[in-house]
Amino acid sequence: MIPRAVALLGTTALAIPLQPIRDAVAQTTTLPAIVVTSPSPILTRPETQQPGSGGEFPAGILPVVTNTFSPVTVIQRSEIVREQPRTLGDTLFERPGISGTTYAPGAANRPIIRGQDNFRVRIQENGIGAHDVSALGEDHAVPISPLVQDRVEVIRGPATLRYGSQAIGGVVSAENNRIPSFVPQGSVTGQVLSGYSSVDNGGLGAVTVDAGALGQNGIGGAVHADGFYTKSDDYRTPQGRQFNSASRTQGGSVGYSFIGPNGFIGLAYEHYDAIYQVPGGEAAASRTRLDPTQDRVVARGEYRFDGGPFAALRFSLGVSNYKHNESGLDEEGVDGVRATFRNREAEARVELQHVPIFTAIGTITGAAGFQASNARIRTSGEAGGLLLPTNTHSYAGYLFEELDLGQGTRFQLAGRLENAIVRGTPALFPAGFQPTFSRTGEIDADGNPVLGPDDVLSQKRRRSFTPLSAAFGVLQDLPDGFVASLTGQYVERAPAAPELYSRGAHDATATFEIGNPDMKLERARSIELGIRRAQGPLRFDATGYYTRYTGFIYKQLTGIGCGDTFDTCGSEDELQQVVYAQRNATFYGAEIGAQLDIIPIRSGFIGVDAQYDFVRARFDDGTYVPRIPPHRVGGGLFWREAGWFARIGVLHAFDQAQVAPYETATPGWTNLKAELSYTKPVDRPVFGISEFTLGIRGDNLLDDDIRNSASFKKDEVLLPGRSARLFMSVKF
Repeated sequence: MIPRAVALLGTTALAIPLQPIRDAVAQTTTLPAIVVTSPSPILTRPETQQPGSGGEFPAGILPVVTNTFSPVTVIQRSEIVREQPRTLGDTLFERPGISGTTYAPGAANRPIIRGQDNFRVRIQENGIGAHDVSALGEDHAVPISPLVQDRVEVIRGPATLRYGSQAIGGVVSAENNRIPSFVPQGSVTGQVLSGYSSVDNGGLGAVTVDAGALGQNGIGGAVHADGFYTKSDDYRTPQGRQFNSASRTQGGSVGYSFIGPNGFIGLAYEHYDAIYQVPGGEAAASRTRLDPTQDRVVARGEYRFDGGPFAALRFSLGVSNYKHNESGLDEEGVDGVRATFRNREAEARVELQHVPIFTAIGTITGAAGFQASNARIRTSGEAGGLLLPTNTHSYAGYLFEELDLGQGTRFQLAGRLENAIVRGTPALFPAGFQPTFSRTGEIDADGNPVLGPDDVLSQKRRRSFTPLSAAFGVLQDLPDGFVASLTGQYVERAPAAPELYSRGAHDATATFEIGNPDMKLERARSIELGIRRAQGPLRFDATGYYTRYTGFIYKQLTGIGCGDTFDTCGSEDELQQVVYAQRNATFYGAEIGAQLDIIPIRSGFIGVDAQYDFVRARFDDGTYVPRIPPHRVGGGLFWREAGWFARIGVLHAFDQAQVAPYETATPGWTNLKAELSYTKPVDRPVFGISEFTLGIRGDNLLDDDIRNSASFKKDEVLLPGRSARLFMSVKF
């Protein structure tokens, strides 16, 4: 019997033993997924819908995940095809609870989750970190293209303990088949997509191809290849051209896996390079541009045991070399490289899942794992004194266990023990972060020498941290397809190297950044309550959360202006002085998404959707945490039938006046969108393709001034104005 193809869903999907494949004509082998506590979700489809390829909902269906202990946002391949985002931040920017940095729209736009960014949000691809420097500066791009992803997931709550303390705010996980885990049906499959956007004269294209064969003994191999290219000019805003905002990206990968009845092992090479400009203020005036490149080698494998106490063993490994130059005009108007950033990073993970344990009260499933990583970051160049070489080692063990009591009741416990060693060279700045005097050797009233602008001391430091984290969760099935969840977490996070050792100018962000080498662990205590429904005409996903931080680390504007060196602080204003500070803070908020089919029309529906999200964040003295997204509310009217999908919707962001010292208030905005698309399956033997999609999409149709309150550039940079996008996709 030929096994039915079942796509692997989720980066951490675990597998049960697969019966040996004896049929020589079988063209597909996959690893059926089983659910434990740690993996990414398997989508639960509405009962009235048929499964799509890759486990997707049909176009326009809100993908609600009900079998996880904490909320998960899923962006399906069909949404990526229709929206054609250039960055992960673009992909997620308007989803409930998620925003982006939009420092260089369409190029450098890192996701923000519930007001958390940078070192609290882990970005990864197939379980391996991005290995870039995007958390170090908002102007730095994430070297992962959404155009070649099968889906993008945003994971919050207890499941983030699997990935480390730097995921305290959440995980953005890009999932693809760069290391194949199955032999495709029909031996060769693939997809081509392309599009054009009017607001920036932008074009893009991407292609993915999977091929393989399976022998009579159930052993075979599969190969994957993909490539992408995007190009855009300066984009237009309601106020005119946004100067110095053009970009170009390209890259691709090739991978091979050996696949057998009990698992697979594979290897892939990945390449990314780009060049993009940074708009706004001094960056635009000096024509600042960045040119990130990254080469990665990644490996992944899984083995399912036929017997014994363990069900599956899996591993993943990634080694990368990242570099970008920051180029532009100097004070004399000469163009050249101003700074260079490098990161060489390696990461490995091994995970072992035990077989289900049947007890008198219920069934226990779980997995334990070990993770290790090493990152070497350094900056150089005329304006590259921000960070002297740093070296971060991290080792961790984690455990997830789930108890299923039956009757729809499940409990979860998770824990993680980590050790992080962070080496670097801080500068010992004066307490007021301004030069106090002179180089003349003057003595103060206590007989101590007064430090002058060139006398700031440096010394190498080694900090060691041992974060300990734990989480619990309860998941309960309710009548009418509703599922409720309650989770709690205690998470400790080690300060990252830039938070400890930053010591100078960062021209691209127009900041002079000062770290604190004496920082302590950041601690967070969180509780979340959620209710979800994925069945029938109503799909619903709502979560409320409360997080109490002890020693919350953030970038504090001091109100002092600086030049490129510390002795200019207080006398020049080219750069804003930013100090990494640590204070207690409280975050709370909610995120809601809903969709309702109202009027049946032949084989489809007319329906409505709605969303709402907010986050409030304050320090103990009542002042506000910097750069927090505003309240947002939106909704729309949609129609889907026989491959057609149409929607008109609006998202409104309210004024953000709850700002930190030296921040400015941000006016609200309204984004009106519309879309029409058509997807048609066709006979592949006749037409050479299996499906095509054509469509048009309009964004910011009111041509409103949109400023992102979470961006350092909000007063200088508007997001794109009215735009039309044409898109096309072909599967074969």
